[in-house]
Amino acid sequence: MIKKWDVLNSEQLVSNNIFSVKKDRSVSPITGNEHDFFILEAPDWINVVALTENDEIVLIEQYRHGTQSVTIEIPGGMVDPGEEPLQTAKRELLEETGYAGENWLQIGEVFPNPAIQNNRCFSFLATNCKKVGDTNFDTTEDIFTYTKPHTEISKLVSQGKITHSLVVAAFYWYALYKQSNI
Repeated sequence: MIKKWDVLNSEQLVSNNIFSVKKDRSVSPITGNEHDFFILEAPDWINVVALTENDEIVLIEQYRHGTQSVTIEIPGGMVDPGEEPLQTAKRELLEETGYAGENWLQIGEVFPNPAIQNNRCFSFLATNCKKVGDTNFDTTEDIFTYTKPHTEISKLVSQGKITHSLVVAAFYWYALYKQSNI
């Protein structure tokens, strides 16, 4: 049976508005040896699989500094303090794309990287999405919005055109949802 490690102490090393880094000193339940672990503490995140009335998925493209590349994604973002994940999903879809969904359902939840992160990413499905307004980007966002038939998504993933792991996870949740609701 795998046992939990006891945390002896924690020290916050860095903090900013996106994440903080802490160092935990923990003791192995097997050997009794102490080890340092570094944890990225971040707010929870959301992703939105937005499906239009014509069975098209709302996609976005934006530049990502981590990979220094433009990526194909779905709308998403950080859950603000005091905000519920569904509120964030509705807000991010509207801000990033100008679309709003009629029906909303949480279809999945994952831990992005439990080895070093403490947050979750919730995946939502929004159906009967319509363009209802203009975008309202953050000062660091430059986003191009378009739609693709939902039948083309697996091809974009298999061809390596959609590479963001949390987006791939959201599409997996969407595929499971479709499979169970046929």
